[in-house]
Amino acid sequence: MEPNTLLDSVLDEAGVSHAGLAAHVNEAGRARGMKLRYEHTAVARWLKGQRPRGQVPDLICEVLGERLHRALTLDDIGLGTPGSPRGPATSLSGFVERATALWRSDEQQRPHVVQAPAVTGTPAVIPVWEWENPPEDSDVSRRGLTRVSMTDIETLRAARAHYEQMYRKAGGVATRTRVVGFLNSEAAPLLRGAYADDTGRQLHRATGGLVAIAGICAYDSNAHGLAQRYFHQALRLAKASGDRGLGAYVIALLVNQCLFMKEYRQAVAFAESALRATGSQITPALAADLYAMQAKAYARLGDGAGALSCIRRAETAADRIRPGQEPDETGYVQPGLVNVQVAEALLSLGDLGGAREHATAAVGTPAHDRGRVHRLAMLTHIELRQGDADRAGATAVEMTERARGMESQRLRDRLRAVREHLAASGSAATAEAAELIDGALRVPL
Repeated sequence: MEPNTLLDSVLDEAGVSHAGLAAHVNEAGRARGMKLRYEHTAVARWLKGQRPRGQVPDLICEVLGERLHRALTLDDIGLGTPGSPRGPATSLSGFVERATALWRSDEQQRPHVVQAPAVTGTPAVIPVWEWENPPEDSDVSRRGLTRVSMTDIETLRAARAHYEQMYRKAGGVATRTRVVGFLNSEAAPLLRGAYADDTGRQLHRATGGLVAIAGICAYDSNAHGLAQRYFHQALRLAKASGDRGLGAYVIALLVNQCLFMKEYRQAVAFAESALRATGSQITPALAADLYAMQAKAYARLGDGAGALSCIRRAETAADRIRPGQEPDETGYVQPGLVNVQVAEALLSLGDLGGAREHATAAVGTPAHDRGRVHRLAMLTHIELRQGDADRAGATAVEMTERARGMESQRLRDRLRAVREHLAASGSAATAEAAELIDGALRVPL
């Protein structure tokens, strides 16, 4: 079940509590000769995604519609007919309402949204399939009260760059509340505004970039279901923008999440979808990252030939990267990123010498602090695997110092993993580093 963010949003707008809605539904049912005994716990289940039986969805529309002084449909409260068509053909405006409802619920820290698990199987694949395949959005213009200008769109672009830098320096935990607040206060009114098709495509692209950052921050906060929903939203916005490159970037984020969740075959398939749909228009940086992540997935699946083939393709693409010729979103593909991805793939294949060579090259290349922490963590692990405890301890100390001040669950998980490897080595040379990591982990987020 997916959380019903639309019902949650309408409830909040109407100022009705869970217990209040249950009582009003019971009363409306009695007027129709029905004996209903709903309590607040039933409403909580509806918000988590359970569909009430019989005429109850219509009663909810009636109760909330009277409170808001406007007619509500089942789709307005997220209780449309199960199995009804979905996707680009259903309504871009309907998607906007669902997306903004999620932003609102996230900002209000609704547990059923923030703590929702990631979906797997067909529900995880459908958004990627819909992005790659027809129909396209023929016209994304909209009539609204406020005219959207290019100045508004430039504001969204600048905000995306700002929050990306904040994430890299401070981590996703600290950044997420800010970017989601901005989506609610600035992006949501613009999406509901007035714009022609050309302006609308640029608006959806700029908003998609921001939503992707929100997803990255949710992922970094261990809110994987929420992150996945943001990535799916960003993919739909990319489709509306007509920018295949943006969609491929979002899929790269999904591929990274698949690797974390150990969905290796899905990671390979998603990366292939992005590479196939974008074709010759894909930028070298994005191609390098997608091939490198495919290599990691193949290595985890035990397919050495597939991994090595993707490594070669990643390295070839990386050689073609030219500064200033990439979109803002692919700025994360900095020099050395492919090296550390390849190091991880080679480590899975048991090639410790090759892995260390690539990890050392990655650490020797300038990177922002967050990226450097991950590179140092990989090098520490490889050095330990090779029995070089002295070197591993020194690398781990540098890693820990770099991580200080970052509010990131992903980095904390990485530190814990390194600390376990250091402790397992049983060497006095690693004791100082392990103690330093313990101190860093005692600092609460």
